[in-house]
Amino acid sequence: MSVQVTLLPSGHSYTTTPDETILESALAHGYTLPYGCRDGACGSCKGKLVSGEIDYGRYSPGALSETEKKLGAALFCCARPLTDITIECREVSGMGDIQVKKLPARVESLQRAAPDVMIITLKLPTQERLQFLAGQYLDILLKDGRRRSFSMANPPHSDAFIELHIRHVPGGHFTDHVFGQMKVRDILRFEGPLGTFFLREESNKPIILLAGGTGFAPIKSIIEHAIHKGIERPMTLYWGARDEAGLYLRELAEGWVRDVPDFKFVPVLSEASWGGRQGLVHEAVMADHPDLSGHEVYACGAPAMIEAAKRDFVARCGLPVDAFFADVFSYAGA
Repeated sequence: MSVQVTLLPSGHSYTTTPDETILESALAHGYTLPYGCRDGACGSCKGKLVSGEIDYGRYSPGALSETEKKLGAALFCCARPLTDITIECREVSGMGDIQVKKLPARVESLQRAAPDVMIITLKLPTQERLQFLAGQYLDILLKDGRRRSFSMANPPHSDAFIELHIRHVPGGHFTDHVFGQMKVRDILRFEGPLGTFFLREESNKPIILLAGGTGFAPIKSIIEHAIHKGIERPMTLYWGARDEAGLYLRELAEGWVRDVPDFKFVPVLSEASWGGRQGLVHEAVMADHPDLSGHEVYACGAPAMIEAAKRDFVARCGLPVDAFFADVFSYAGA
């Protein structure tokens, strides 16, 4: 059975089957819709069902409320078309002709940056480079068919190696291996680049960068890319962690403060007493910026942090919904 999907306001349309999610089929036909987690946890792919019927699939209630469903909203990373459908969604520009590849890579180095954070550098085969946008991620392809997603922490111009920041989740299928058995020269396979979390360079708005834990990885890529490109927009990095060890590249961020004009760094700890800011990192942003109506926010971290930040920044600080860009780190099965 074939069904037709029509995208508004662009008017693009294509034919697919109910076996594919709306997001999967759109990407396969060259139409890039916003997405982040691809498992119904973040809400980045949320759009409106204008007509037709869909299977909503499995998703987190925090990402799509019953009220939103009644108003026509759906998560396109989970939803599948049951009939011809018309949807209203934002299509992402700026992806260009970047090719998604499946490649092998050799583990070049393993650096224990904190008790529960490993920085892995991967070397691609000779003559291969991975073109990507600062902020995107890749999927490590495991032998049993499972995938694990990690953001690239290196900027696109520094592509001799791929840098990943991996947090240990005790009992996690892949991260237990990283922290217990992985060694230099091991071979991994991955697919990438993936995701629509990247710096919108056409804007001139000041930038708030919000990182939770290893959510610092894609934020680092974005900052280093902006520095490399000579982007002069004011940038403020808020990095939240449980304790000081969680700020595992703090000296790097402090170096940006010294070397980059109009760059500020605000570390925030949630569970440790120290001489700096304490509490929830997104609340520190609101304390410093009660009016976000003229800003853009790039946020990466756990689902609860992203959900709270988007809700409160929009409702309490006047941030336009389309000025909030997020990548959700979901550690389930890590």
